Amino acid sequence: MNAQESTSTRPYLIRALYEWCTDNGFTPYVAVRVDDSVQVPREFVHDGEIVLNISFDATSSLQLGNDFIEFKARFGGKPRDILVPVGRVIAIYARENGQGMAFPPPVDSLVAAPSSSAVLAPVADVVESGASVDDRVVQLVPAVDVGDDEPPKPTPGSAGGRPSLKRVK
Repeated sequence: MNAQESTSTRPYLIRALYEWCTDNGFTPYVAVRVDDSVQVPREFVHDGEIVLNISFDATSSLQLGNDFIEFKARFGGKPRDILVPVGRVIAIYARENGQGMAFPPPVDSLVAAPSSSAVLAPVADVVESGASVDDRVVQLVPAVDVGDDEPPKPTPGSAGGRPSLKRVK
């Protein structure tokens, strides 16, 4: 079996970061790019994405499988069955500090306009480099303006802000 025939590392990394979050008392969240294969309450989907709390306290019957993340959760007091294909997960991170890992979005959303918070190479660059889209892993890091030599000054209300994405090779 060669590297291209092996299974994706994404489900293993999701399980590892879930375990890290719970071991350290953090709340694990997953960001999901929604399409017809994702079973979530559509009224909570914004800009084609949804963020789900997958902590022990927020879910029941959580299964982090190689193909799907499945659980039951309450949305607005109503119980719902959630089914997310692992390939649709674009990030898993701790709510408290934003540490975690982001993954390249599915190919269909790369061809469409990617989120402005994502720093990802265009599909053509990935193909030219010889790497597949699943070979790239992106790490969540605080946003920093690359052109400045001095550290960025925090703006009012920016503490605990939303993390941005940085490509890691």
